Amino acid sequence: MTSPLEAARAPHVSTAGAELIARLERAPFSRWHMRARIVMGSATFFDAFDALSLAFVLPVLVRLWGISAVQIGWLIAVGYLGQLAGALIFGALAERYGRVPSAAGATALMSVMSIACALAGNFPVLLLLRLIQGIGVGGEVPVAAVYINELSRAHGRGRFFLLYEMIFPIGLMVTGQIGALVVPTLGWQVMFLIGGVPGLVIAALLLRLRESPRWLITQGRLQEAEAIVEEIEAGTTKRTKIAKDTTGQSAIRDLPDLRVIRGSRTRWTEVLSPTYRGRTTTAWALWACAYFITNGLNNWMPTLYNSVYGLSLDQALRAGTLTNVAQVVILLGCAFTIDRLGRRRWMIACFIGGALLLGALGSAASGSVAAVIAFVTLSYGIVGSANTVLYLYTPEIYPTRMRAIGTGLATCWLRLASAAGPLLVGYLVAARGTAAVFMMFAAAGVVGGLTATQMLETRNRRLEDIAP
Repeated sequence: MTSPLEAARAPHVSTAGAELIARLERAPFSRWHMRARIVMGSATFFDAFDALSLAFVLPVLVRLWGISAVQIGWLIAVGYLGQLAGALIFGALAERYGRVPSAAGATALMSVMSIACALAGNFPVLLLLRLIQGIGVGGEVPVAAVYINELSRAHGRGRFFLLYEMIFPIGLMVTGQIGALVVPTLGWQVMFLIGGVPGLVIAALLLRLRESPRWLITQGRLQEAEAIVEEIEAGTTKRTKIAKDTTGQSAIRDLPDLRVIRGSRTRWTEVLSPTYRGRTTTAWALWACAYFITNGLNNWMPTLYNSVYGLSLDQALRAGTLTNVAQVVILLGCAFTIDRLGRRRWMIACFIGGALLLGALGSAASGSVAAVIAFVTLSYGIVGSANTVLYLYTPEIYPTRMRAIGTGLATCWLRLASAAGPLLVGYLVAARGTAAVFMMFAAAGVVGGLTATQMLETRNRRLEDIAP
């Protein structure tokens, strides 16, 4: 086996970079990490708000503009098509220019477009604005996930990341509560303003964050990376610099086969190379199945509760918020168990459990509004936790030089599935009723559960060890 110091002396491998990675791995959680999580988490919060705000505006617009079920499907779907483009665009920008400016740019774009949506006066204009806004929404979350992942160390990375990532379902939950309160009383435009104005402030704060040291190392910007590592170390009560051995080299024996490639670039096609093809196709299928289910339910259920099950607007909006409450509760449990159970076991259990609940709903309980609310809420909460684990898992399976591209490409399947789901719901509701909708989602859960058996287990492993 190649020794760590021999690996560090190999061509294109930086000894100094290896030392910095080792120091990052030893640095405990500190105020520095907390600030990064709060600021980046705030951007992710408003990403969630902007993504879901339309669901709580739609019941009003259906009556105001006379929107049909098919048009509702397109209005939801077009945002996800924009998100697909955003994931690709900002993923590539994050590899070239860094994680922080890319996340800030995506946040600014989605916030400006949210304000513009409040000024839309008809269906075609709102359709166009949601498409453009989707570019920013689709770009922020995967880049933010990569950034937080790269700040984490191997031990306890699942809990560290998921406690951060909980801000997204919390954002969805808060969106629902605000929507249920604001839309009936102050009007639908206020929802878009709430999502837009604070987002511009967050975009400015993002630009003040320090860049990912791992990304800087791959760019050969070692002095900048070391300055940031020293800031991280200064934020804790105990120093974490690695002690020097008798040869003057850093002792990194506890970090076997550490390789840090300097100045290496990648093409997006590398995610389908023999080394990564299996990981990539598994991840893509999981993203598609998970978000086909959850975003189909999340965007349609308030409207279905109101138009199909006869609930009042207030009742429908409040029933729609329960799904995100369930997701937050289940995800909290996930955060404290994921590093023991592992990513693969959790994902299998979530998909199969969600499929059983949705299958029972579609076959026997679709006529009872109480049963629909209970089963939809629980199944969404379970599968929704798998969504969040995917933001943890996907950056783990790629190296730093292609982590943002790999994650961005994976989330494209989220966007495609999220666009297809609402469209199919619109057609199925009109042609076959809600029972067919729930059975369709149950089938997607079965596919997801089978796919999850092929996952690579990544718990408590360093990023540099997982991805060659």
